[in-house]
Amino acid sequence: ALARTLRGDLDAALACNVDSVHIFIATSDIHVKYKLNTTRAKVLKSAVEAVEYLKDHGLTVEFSAEDATRTDLGYLKQVYRAVAEAGADRINVPDTVGVMTPKRMEWLISELAKEVKVPISVHCHNDFGMATANSIAGVEAGASQVHVTINGLGERAGNASLEEVVMALYSLYKFKTNIKTRLIYETSRLVSELTGIPVQPNKAIVGENAFAHESGIHVHGVIKMPLTYEPISPEIIGRKTVIVTGKHAGLHGIKQKVLELGFNPTHGQIKEIIKRVKELGDKGKYITTTDLISIASLVCGQVPAEEKTVELKELAVITGTHALPTASVKLEVKGKEYIASETGVGPVDAAIKAIRKVTDDLVNVRLKEFRLEALTGGSDALAEVIVKVEDAQGRIASARAANADIVRASVEAMINGINRLLYLAGKEKLK
Repeated sequence: ALARTLRGDLDAALACNVDSVHIFIATSDIHVKYKLNTTRAKVLKSAVEAVEYLKDHGLTVEFSAEDATRTDLGYLKQVYRAVAEAGADRINVPDTVGVMTPKRMEWLISELAKEVKVPISVHCHNDFGMATANSIAGVEAGASQVHVTINGLGERAGNASLEEVVMALYSLYKFKTNIKTRLIYETSRLVSELTGIPVQPNKAIVGENAFAHESGIHVHGVIKMPLTYEPISPEIIGRKTVIVTGKHAGLHGIKQKVLELGFNPTHGQIKEIIKRVKELGDKGKYITTTDLISIASLVCGQVPAEEKTVELKELAVITGTHALPTASVKLEVKGKEYIASETGVGPVDAAIKAIRKVTDDLVNVRLKEFRLEALTGGSDALAEVIVKVEDAQGRIASARAANADIVRASVEAMINGINRLLYLAGKEKLK
């Protein structure tokens, strides 16, 4: 239980039938004067009496001098000495508003360790971004316990994060803790989900980017030896290395990733995959493995470039609450450009009608099936459109396309379907 040194709080803790209580009272002059409206002497008396009361009931007691790091050192030592003599099992040193530096924290814990012979813990806030560093400094000076939170959650800028402190102690100091590190990432995700507070992408250890590599040079190194650009093995915390496919990705990284996904693209297909990846990356899209699978499936399953009859050159759509959805397309058909416009019940319907206006002389296509799937989350999700088209002779072809723009994905899927039908018809003529 956590309780103030007030008798009512202590009795409430006892009523919970706990075996350990962490009690606290503020000791800095600013808190004593303005928050508690009392005196140093009364604060000291309240702290000692609270410890004695709980010890008389057989409980383990941890005592915190709130705002310890802004408390007069002489008075702070007096308070900690007194509660230790009263039976406190552990004293805690809170850096309540995160004003310490690692050097000062190490010095303070060393000073307090000379005064008391009970274990010391530290409780660091992150107001200046130094909670983890100050916690480690406290351990270096002799603290045997660190107060931490998952994902660094806490008041204002948060507290020292469990994942950072635990992994720094494990990797940099070879200190063991009682934390099951392989559950760190899973727990981080669970806490984020339950609290509704997202983890920043570049958060150490548990952020989405912590073990993600996009730059061509970095990817090349990580593929050969992960430790070239990773301080620890991500498996230790239940994660895996992620090769990010984005606008900074190089040929080597994208090709390696595509091969790992089970595709065997030609050199030309690899170039097309890279082109599409970089187009999405230039729009600020974070390309996931799911995105890459979709792009590779599309490229590797398409009609060969040299066999394409119809190619999209330009697309423009107009729609709105009081505007009739209209689409205009510029298509290249057998080397010649054609422009067509149509209206429809929506921009996708209008665009498909405009395409058919150009291509009906080549192949009379009927759209049998249209399916839209969001491959990823968010308003910038990569949308995949799957179509099934049929020509006048009953030939059926399935095609797909993926794009962050739903209308563009729909148009490309339709054109891919038309090209597939023309390709199949051409192959039949050769038989």
